[in-house]
Amino acid sequence: MAALLDTLRVLASFQPPKVDLSSAPWDEYVDWAIAHGLGPLAAYNLEYRLGGAGAPQWAKDRLLSVYQGTANDNVMKLVGLKRTLGELAGRRIVVFDGASFAEALYPHVAFRPLPEIRLLVRREDLDGLTGFLASRGFHQSPHPDPAGAAMALADGRTEMCLHAGILGDSLAAEEAELLSRCLPLRAFGPSLFRLDLEDATLALCLHQARVGYQLPTLSFVDLRELLLGAPSLGGDYSRPPDFPLLLHRAKQWGLERALCCSVSIAARLFPEIAEAASRASPQLRPSTRSLLERLVVRPASTLGGTRAIRGGDRLRRLLTARRPRVPSR
Repeated sequence: MAALLDTLRVLASFQPPKVDLSSAPWDEYVDWAIAHGLGPLAAYNLEYRLGGAGAPQWAKDRLLSVYQGTANDNVMKLVGLKRTLGELAGRRIVVFDGASFAEALYPHVAFRPLPEIRLLVRREDLDGLTGFLASRGFHQSPHPDPAGAAMALADGRTEMCLHAGILGDSLAAEEAELLSRCLPLRAFGPSLFRLDLEDATLALCLHQARVGYQLPTLSFVDLRELLLGAPSLGGDYSRPPDFPLLLHRAKQWGLERALCCSVSIAARLFPEIAEAASRASPQLRPSTRSLLERLVVRPASTLGGTRAIRGGDRLRRLLTARRPRVPSR
């Protein structure tokens, strides 16, 4: 596990150190990295930053093929998004998760695979957007979305997952505020937006908790860059997070335990975010923090094999349970 973790830290870095990786566990790492969405970034680092770093040729070739395929696939999906929705005006459609992160957090769009494109709209706008996409050749997917989208549509090339809110009916006012402060995504059209930095961070932590942390490690690279303020770029997320505001909204949304787990896992994987993770970590009772550390953080930050968390459904309820309402800021 230690060797796999060391390899992850080098090859998932945007500024990898010059090291010799000839003794890295390549037989284990390559399959694992590809499955966890880390293959394209690892390929770029090996090919263009580290001069191979002692990796065997078969490993470099396989990772490079994933990089090239991801680059083509991502460009196709993002260009398709612009062509499909770019002419809509007077709407508020929020691009979130991977499709927003690939452009706002990663130095190259090929580094962040996009299995699907996730869009957030008001519940009353869901049917209208579904009908519009149907007129553009998108049909309902027969497979339910594991992340809880209200509707999953596909045109044979791109899957679009439509979310009618992410916070739940009990937080309708907070959901409306979240939508009102979204940032324009002008490159994709006048009706497309992205979540602001603090909201994007909490939405990611909420998603991680809702799936019981059974998700690709790439998700924690996303969180790493959000907590650092996307220092490799100069876009919407390239600023230090407002940590007091982040903590306030986590309490307001009932996500303090989810935020604690997510930032703790990210800090275990990537020690360079220790300071930011400490500032983003809510104040919980020591007994609660100890329980979360034992039942969630340690299993979820263990690499390789199957990261099963016992009592997943019960823990998901624990991590996203609502607390008494907190005034907005």
